[in-house]
Amino acid sequence: MTDHTADPASALRAAARERILVMDGAMGTEIQNLKLTEADFRGERFRDHGHDQKGNNDLLILTQPEAVRDIHLAYFMAGADIVETNTFSSTSIAQADYGLESAVHDLNVEGARLAREAARMAEEKDGRRRFVAGAVGPTNRTLSISPDVNDPGFRAVTFDHVRDAYAEQVRGLIEGGADLILIETIFDTLNAKAAIVACKQVFREVGRDLPIMISGTITDLSGRTLSGQTPTAFWHSVRHAEPITIGLNCALGAKEMRAHIAEIAKVADTLVCAYPNAGLPNEFGLYDESPEATAALVGEFAASGLVNVVGGCCGTTPAHIRAIAQAVAGKAPREIPEIAPLMRLSGLEPFTLTKDIPFVNIGERTNVTGSARFRKLITNGDYAAALDVARDQVASGAQVIDVNMDEGLLDSLRAMVDYLNLVASEPDIARVPVMVDSSKFDVIEAGLKCVQGKPIVNSISMKEGIEKFKAEASICRDYGAAVVVMAFDEVGQADTQARKVEICTRAYKILTEEVGFPPEDIIFDPNVFAVATGIEEHDNYGVDFIEATRIITSTLPHCHISGGVSNLSFSFRGNEPVREAMHAVFLYHAIQAGMDMGIVNAGQLAVYDNLDPELRELCEDIVLNRRKGEVPSPTEKLLDAAERFKSGGGVQARVQDLAWREWPVGKRLEHALVNGITDFITVDTEEARQGVARPLHVIEGPLMSGMNVVGDLFGAGKMFLPQVVKSARVMKQAVAYLMPFMEKEKEETGQSQMAAAGKVLMATVKGDVHDIGKNIVGVVLQCNNYEVIDLGVMVPAQKILDTARAEKVDVIGLSGLITPSLDEMAHVAAEMEREGFSIPLLIGGATTSRVHTAVKIHPNYGAGQAIHVNDASRAVGVVSSLLSTEQKVTYIDQVRAEYAKVAESHARAEAEKKRLPIAAARANAHKIDWPSYRATKPSFTGTRVFGSYDVADLVPYIDWTPFFQTWDMRGRFPAILEDEKQGEAARQLYEDAKVMLDRIVAERWFNPKAVIGFWPANAVGDDIRLYTGESRAETLTTFHGLRQQLGKRDGRPNLCLSDFVAPEGTVPDYLGAFVVTAGMEEVRIAEKFERVNDDYRSILVKALADRVAEAFAERMHERARREFWGYAPDEALSPDDLLRETYRGIRPAPGYPAQPDHTEKEQLFALLQAERRIGVRLTESYAMWPGSSVSGLYFGHPDAYYFGVAKVERDQVEDYALRKGMAIEEVERWLSPILNYDPAAYRLREAG
Repeated sequence: MTDHTADPASALRAAARERILVMDGAMGTEIQNLKLTEADFRGERFRDHGHDQKGNNDLLILTQPEAVRDIHLAYFMAGADIVETNTFSSTSIAQADYGLESAVHDLNVEGARLAREAARMAEEKDGRRRFVAGAVGPTNRTLSISPDVNDPGFRAVTFDHVRDAYAEQVRGLIEGGADLILIETIFDTLNAKAAIVACKQVFREVGRDLPIMISGTITDLSGRTLSGQTPTAFWHSVRHAEPITIGLNCALGAKEMRAHIAEIAKVADTLVCAYPNAGLPNEFGLYDESPEATAALVGEFAASGLVNVVGGCCGTTPAHIRAIAQAVAGKAPREIPEIAPLMRLSGLEPFTLTKDIPFVNIGERTNVTGSARFRKLITNGDYAAALDVARDQVASGAQVIDVNMDEGLLDSLRAMVDYLNLVASEPDIARVPVMVDSSKFDVIEAGLKCVQGKPIVNSISMKEGIEKFKAEASICRDYGAAVVVMAFDEVGQADTQARKVEICTRAYKILTEEVGFPPEDIIFDPNVFAVATGIEEHDNYGVDFIEATRIITSTLPHCHISGGVSNLSFSFRGNEPVREAMHAVFLYHAIQAGMDMGIVNAGQLAVYDNLDPELRELCEDIVLNRRKGEVPSPTEKLLDAAERFKSGGGVQARVQDLAWREWPVGKRLEHALVNGITDFITVDTEEARQGVARPLHVIEGPLMSGMNVVGDLFGAGKMFLPQVVKSARVMKQAVAYLMPFMEKEKEETGQSQMAAAGKVLMATVKGDVHDIGKNIVGVVLQCNNYEVIDLGVMVPAQKILDTARAEKVDVIGLSGLITPSLDEMAHVAAEMEREGFSIPLLIGGATTSRVHTAVKIHPNYGAGQAIHVNDASRAVGVVSSLLSTEQKVTYIDQVRAEYAKVAESHARAEAEKKRLPIAAARANAHKIDWPSYRATKPSFTGTRVFGSYDVADLVPYIDWTPFFQTWDMRGRFPAILEDEKQGEAARQLYEDAKVMLDRIVAERWFNPKAVIGFWPANAVGDDIRLYTGESRAETLTTFHGLRQQLGKRDGRPNLCLSDFVAPEGTVPDYLGAFVVTAGMEEVRIAEKFERVNDDYRSILVKALADRVAEAFAERMHERARREFWGYAPDEALSPDDLLRETYRGIRPAPGYPAQPDHTEKEQLFALLQAERRIGVRLTESYAMWPGSSVSGLYFGHPDAYYFGVAKVERDQVEDYALRKGMAIEEVERWLSPILNYDPAAYRLREAG
């Protein structure tokens, strides 16, 4: 029996633990179906009102109450547990468009009463408790976006106005009997925060809290709200409201919403709610998706454990809700995850302070009290330049920007509001959280009313008493801000360790126990005071801060420590090198004690280890208050030395930079190796040679010692691959210089040279031309004293084995990028077995995997061991273990045991996957309403060649993320440049790449070329037939497709690329094709660098050529959409939008997931005559040469999207071979990676 007496929050949570709850569908859709007239909308009460009312759906609460109640009841009886009141636009702001501000109270009271009446009627019918959600819409005004593109700082409405409008609405909803408040369809999070503040205000007025549901709107496939936030950033911004549900509704259908709901489901420690539209609207703005289709998609949300509450938005009806309720019935609700108590901030993007981020840089340059330049810009009203200051801070690595406008001649409140409104219009700044900084709390609150993300308030304190402290903390909590709490009480600022700890401990207890503040949102500033002032009482200020930090962080769980670092060095203002050194020393020790954030100039942070040793020692004496009582004092010593370290320009700076040239030659060589400096390597190597008996001793001594340091730093994660490759360049040049001397010595004495740690043969397998990753692994192995024999690319199996035998190698390493290389690697392994090899076999490359190695390659080589090496950083450890007499047997046993488990798990997983016969898969093809489709005719048919394309035009289209992945650096660009661990190396690599890219552009190193074409086309089953002309009477060529055979749930189709082309006999359609290349020049340039032992730049130019080719493909696809095919002439996407593939259409390539058969490139290349026209050819394995080339097909239908075929069965292979006119055995060879059966075992069964 349902308990109808429990309070709504308890009852909702209890029900949600048992099952997935169901909300109603679209009120507007049902109202449209009533076909009401203007008179119907007006009713008797508003018959003579001066504004048109048709379309004011909320007004029907007062003029057609029975109709509204009956819609609510219909949804309840269809299976809804919760219905929303018909009050989406019942605020004074929204109703102002109809002149009905005065009716707002009645609309909300009666709206809630009608829904409550429908709930009672439904409960009487079946006894199940129902809930009424008071719907609070977004209004038709935005707080984060200007309605005037020429005035980005303008706002048509204020926060207070929006808050007051929401408060009026919430009062009415509560009075009318709403069980909970639903803040929905949020496209601007600042509007939602105004609604949250209003709810808290009204709850305090009425003396009780109602549960709050919050639902955002991802406005398009960009994955962001209209105001720019990601789903996780949105959650961080509203989490302080402690909503009973968080989720998404409107704008998207379930298919498009899924990824964003999945993101929220991972991070939210509350119930997740999803109520999508019935698909996307058609060209008439109507929704065609059937109840069954919507329910299937929402049902999959439930099956995947993503949701606790589901429903429908635009276009959904009681039939949709009934189908959705049936689809989720019996499915377990999502389990609410335990979320660690970490500080979670947000701008447009989320920021979580984890243990992996030892220190948060809070940019200080947007502070009028700390930057004279910024103060002048603000005072003069030059906000454009002032925004550049913030932009520079973010670009320099600031993870939060501190905004302070406290200046005597400024209207601080107005300046704060104006600046933050402008910041909101700049995505490259607004992506990071804001610290609202002021000594005036009214300025702080004004700033909070401008920030849609989760900010930090700097600061509050107890200096004016406990009550004011609690009141300000409560206000900050209402806005969702974290707070900086100064160590300041009624007595004064804390200046000793004991006072700092005492005040912070007292404040912590008040905030957590009385105000309800989350401890992870508390940041203590124990006061950074100036040292080296000449006043003895100040000498211990640094130590007091550091030791207080240590105690506070160990006794007050989850809190954080910050401080204004620049205060420390105030005595040395004007001497930036000394100040930076003092900051670096202070931060080094304070961070170790627990300080995890600080207000710093993000562009001027020195590295502790890179400080001049003398300067570092002087600064540590001051910061740590060492050498007390000495004469001269540490302050006097630093004052005497300060001028020597002050930047004096040219000569002086150069002398300081080259101080290492005064070191002993062994240390100079080590420094050159660690820092990748080649300028003096010949001179230093010769000096070292003069001091030893044999040239070999230089290698065995200082050079190997230096490389050991490099290896240790790399292993410890303090150096990264680009830096290691630079070190290898230095080593190679040194060895190259010594080689003639060693050869001469060998001729004269017969003495042998230094033994290598082992000999490794490396090769890119036959048919594959990609070698960047292989080259990096080779360099890393050489750095660790392994001899590497690199056979290059497209190496046949027999050459690999013959060379391995002749050279007596210890290990063979195989590399490949394209999927046919997987089969070739398995073949090499089998040949090694057949020819009696037993040495280890390493497998690497983008398409390789541990699973494939365990399942396909390892079984072919029982006499030895095949081992997958995930990236270059692991290669040395693997090879070392394999060649160690102590470790080898144990290591191989561990690998074999692991691979046995992997193979068993893979086999079990594949067996559990239900696959359909090909006929059934085709019956479940993607359905498109072809008769109503009209394909745009391309501007030309046939082919067109583009020669000598300007690289400068392609640079904006470069996707830099894969560039860093080439160097085994994980992370997305540009965030990787700010990564705490990899950032320094990534920035240096990026700078080197940009320098080379500038030369590539200016000196025309590359000669990009392209050939594209378009043809009349139609689908014939799973194939796509191209025709010679519009009559479509003569076939030009055919592209063959493969179809997914995995059993699909919830109505999802089994896709084939032909599904996106109109079937023959329906309507005319078209298909495009392309081949682009960065050109042959990269090979010649890379070889030139290799000849001078510069592997770094050789790899760099190849990596850039690869990126230019991909950028060229992106650019030509854009031009195809806008110009040549022209189905999207008005498209205006940013480079980021292009990378997120938010455009219409796709460009899949043969050999990749949507069509895994590389042999389909044969028709593509023949069609475009790519080799004759632009010099790109296919290898025997259908790799493209030159390697920096891209090819594929253009599909233009708006429903087209990327997918993977995955595993296929024998029946499809037989059918595919017949359609292609190819032997089954040949098809099986090319499709080997995706076969869901063993061809040999199949033939044995058939023969038996």
